[in-house]
Amino acid sequence: MQRRRTIYFNDTRHFYLYALEPPLSMEELWLPVDEVAGTSVDTFALAVEGGAGLFYPTRAGDRFTDRQEVGSYTWRAVKILEDLDERGIDLLAALIDRAHARGLDFFASLRMHGHQTMDPAIQVRNGGIGLGDEGVRDHLLGVIRELLTSYDTEGIELDLAAPGGTAFHFPVDQGPEYAPLLTEYLAGIAAIARSRSGEPALLGVRVYPTEAMNRRHGMDVRAWLAEGIVDWVMPMFYPYFVLDCDMPIEWLTAAAAAAGVSVYARLQPWIRDESTGALERIHADPETLRGAACNFLDKGCDGIYAHSMSWPLGELERGVLTELGHPEVMAGRSKRYLPRRRQEEAAALGYDAALPFEIAGTGPEAGRAVTLYIADDLPDAVNRIERVTLTIGARNTVAADTFNLRVNGTPGGGQPVSIRPRDPLTPYNGLTRRWIMDPHPFRRGANSLELVLASRPADLEGAVSIEEIELFVEYKLHVPG
Repeated sequence: MQRRRTIYFNDTRHFYLYALEPPLSMEELWLPVDEVAGTSVDTFALAVEGGAGLFYPTRAGDRFTDRQEVGSYTWRAVKILEDLDERGIDLLAALIDRAHARGLDFFASLRMHGHQTMDPAIQVRNGGIGLGDEGVRDHLLGVIRELLTSYDTEGIELDLAAPGGTAFHFPVDQGPEYAPLLTEYLAGIAAIARSRSGEPALLGVRVYPTEAMNRRHGMDVRAWLAEGIVDWVMPMFYPYFVLDCDMPIEWLTAAAAAAGVSVYARLQPWIRDESTGALERIHADPETLRGAACNFLDKGCDGIYAHSMSWPLGELERGVLTELGHPEVMAGRSKRYLPRRRQEEAAALGYDAALPFEIAGTGPEAGRAVTLYIADDLPDAVNRIERVTLTIGARNTVAADTFNLRVNGTPGGGQPVSIRPRDPLTPYNGLTRRWIMDPHPFRRGANSLELVLASRPADLEGAVSIEEIELFVEYKLHVPG
């Protein structure tokens, strides 16, 4: 049965055990839950391991405290866990209890590529078969059974998205051969979840954004939905951490809705990182997060899955988390829409993007069109809109270059209202142009934005590279009567 949720995920490492100094007070121990409680977040998800052992006193798997290599941040984590052991405190049980006390459901999140003490020869990165090995599957099944039957979780999340945070779970070129095995394996896990004593547990999975990527890696998501194996799915892709407001998940939301299964869309935390040419990672602002969240809900998602926001979470972050549970509030507030930009590792694995692209000549035949998905019905909201601005960042361009714009076939934009350097640190390396746009040509959903290089100095060599596009919809604070 589909259910609206707002989920916040903590990976237990970067903004918790790696960052806090041992020993922890109970207030510090509860921090991951307490910093999101009181917002619209109704479900807390916690990674129970990070690729190097489990963070709780398991009897079924490998412990993080058994690791051999310890640096400064892992030293903190090991000392925190060892101290909790001495005090007789189970980290996982304590956080589950705290979540329930604060009115939150709790999902335990487990990576499925293998485990710490598996034979290195079995690891996919070393040419092995990974989850195709029966011993690996049995080991993980023991951990899953423990999480479902020994802990009072509302559900479990199996992380099958890779690589980056995890390794591939099957050899890349053999995924389809293992698809029936994985489907059968997940069906067995679902049976354990639903047959446990007391309340049945929910089974969720992290999957890839596109159907082709899932099939390539042995994930027959449509079968999981049709056969009622999973209760919810969350599309994501580790190598792409820049916020993608137009993740191509319509195939997934349609199939899930037909099966009565929930889809929770993941908000990536950044708008810039090294892959975009930025000198540092820049967290997404509320307007950009709002635009992506509204797009996902408009595409049929049942809720939003947030993580890795600027930490420690403050008023701004808690304000965003509160908004995420109120689509009717977000609908009337300002939003930024940023189409995703090509990231080389992601593109090599089948997740490409339209940006950046080059315009090598002038005239209509040399123009390019990109799709811009927006959740706002701009013509209907025109009386409530302050302005709509379109900003385009480009390299190898000068102010003498002129551009023509068309939105869904309608000319618009005219002359830009501003032309400025893309980056103050390298003002010679590109310009941004900003136009005030007429809201009427836009429509809710997918829009075609065509960009034509109308004129260019004859003695200027090279193509113009369009690096980024931003549509900013600003709503009025008060609408005149």
